[in-house]
Amino acid sequence: MRDVQKGYEFAKEYYKEFGIDVDKAIEICDKTPISMHCWQGDDVAGFEKKDGGLSGGIQATGNYPGAARNPEELRADIEKAMEFIPGELKLNIHANYQEADTFVDRNEIEPKHFENWANWAKAKGIGLDFNPTYFSHPKSEKGTLSAADEETRKFWIEHGIRCRKIGQYFYKTTGKPCVINHWTPDGDKEFPVDTLSPRLRLKDSYDKIFKATKLVKGVVDGIESKVFGIGVESYTVGSHEFCMGYVMNAKKDHIIMTLDTGHYHPTEMVSAKLSSIFTFSDSVLLHVSRPVRWDSDHVVAFDDETKAIMEELVRMDKLKDTYIATDFFDASINRISAWVTGLRNVRKAMLYALLQPNEKMKEIEASGDVSARLAYTQEFKAAPFSLVWDYYCQKTGKKVGLDWLSDVQKYEKDVLSRR
Repeated sequence: MRDVQKGYEFAKEYYKEFGIDVDKAIEICDKTPISMHCWQGDDVAGFEKKDGGLSGGIQATGNYPGAARNPEELRADIEKAMEFIPGELKLNIHANYQEADTFVDRNEIEPKHFENWANWAKAKGIGLDFNPTYFSHPKSEKGTLSAADEETRKFWIEHGIRCRKIGQYFYKTTGKPCVINHWTPDGDKEFPVDTLSPRLRLKDSYDKIFKATKLVKGVVDGIESKVFGIGVESYTVGSHEFCMGYVMNAKKDHIIMTLDTGHYHPTEMVSAKLSSIFTFSDSVLLHVSRPVRWDSDHVVAFDDETKAIMEELVRMDKLKDTYIATDFFDASINRISAWVTGLRNVRKAMLYALLQPNEKMKEIEASGDVSARLAYTQEFKAAPFSLVWDYYCQKTGKKVGLDWLSDVQKYEKDVLSRR
């Protein structure tokens, strides 16, 4: 059996030689919230009383047994996953996870339809984030906030308005700010002739939502872009340029840019965009997933891009100004294992970035010594980071290494397999 404490003491001495305070790094890492997405547990199905699967350019692949069938099962699964995820957490839910006795359409949802979620979060001492669900609905087939049909567009504007009010309810209930992410699947499968009008309508819809809810408090709004979706491959209304333009032109503290790691061309990296956004904005909403070729929303890995994102945030001292959330849904593997693996990897990358001599490397760079800069950045790729990670997991009672996996496998045998 590994001596975690001994490994930690060794690593602590190593990092001390470079002026790195390991305990401080652990403290910062532990207190930085990560918003855990609820939709990994049921493949984005939600609990509306209606038929129909996913639509809007997204899909969950696989049919692994044990998906949550109701809110109680989903919350139980989330609680099980949280047992093994270190650090401060929030929970991120979509509007289609409402709980109502009879079907309530999305332009009629109210805080009472999310009361169980709010009470659960309050009891857990965690915050709630929220997302309007502008997809998987009969009225989303020909556009939502950019729809040419005015009645359809009014329906979705009202949905956005109600979602911001529900966000305020979450804030008042939990005492923690609610981050709302706005993403629409609007676009065209073929080349449109008029690319301007839909974007003018989308801008107008956002304007109407925010004007109607200008008195809402405790809510931060991310505007999310995308390259394309399945079925809308040729034109996306809410492109990166549109969303960035809207956020910068809005000039409101609560309206910020959402950067999703899977929503760009394969050669584009979110890590390379962060400093440009922070040049003009005080905060960013970050959705972390793992694209394979494109936006496939695989479970977050401890890969180069995830580490690079956290390195950028730490080096810019913007970790505290970034709302970090996960966004993946893999239906081909144990869903709880997916949550635990993905969330642990995000936290792991954060600690990895904090355990580097960032100020020293900035000094070296400023002096013009590019040779030393390269040597330093490469040396710390092999630093004894994992020894600190193991200690952190043990200290927080979240299981070391893969010790959590047998617990999840037992839960699958005892609970998930019986569904």
